[in-house]
Amino acid sequence: MGRQLYYSVDQVADQLGLHVRTVRGYVRDGRLKATRVGRQYRITHEDLEAFTGLPAPSPARRARHTEVSGIVQIDGIDPGAVGRLTNLIMAAATGRHGNVPGRGESDRLRVETVHDAERATLKIIVLGGLDTTAELLRLIDAVVDDL
Repeated sequence: MGRQLYYSVDQVADQLGLHVRTVRGYVRDGRLKATRVGRQYRITHEDLEAFTGLPAPSPARRARHTEVSGIVQIDGIDPGAVGRLTNLIMAAATGRHGNVPGRGESDRLRVETVHDAERATLKIIVLGGLDTTAELLRLIDAVVDDL
């Protein structure tokens, strides 16, 4: 059984292009069926459809979006290893993860690298979907041990 949809008087007024007082008047007159919850009225989806004689629009659902942002810092890395690791990471991010059919925008990886030669430090900034970021972090972990 589906979940019952309820609208506030404000939501019904917005959907119908009416003033809130007009909708409250319809409820008080009994022309629009509503249930009183505390000091407010709630109108079911079905009652709104019965009142208008038209299908009521379903409330828009906002798509859920999850994203990871993280910084991986690698100390004591020589310039040759920086080049190899950076090339590998960028290829993995744009190749396997970049524009894979069926993956949404939230799965796309964005990667930046910052190398500080004086300190022999590499920072890898990663932004992307949970799964693709986890895959890239596993790759970095496996490769760093072999540098």
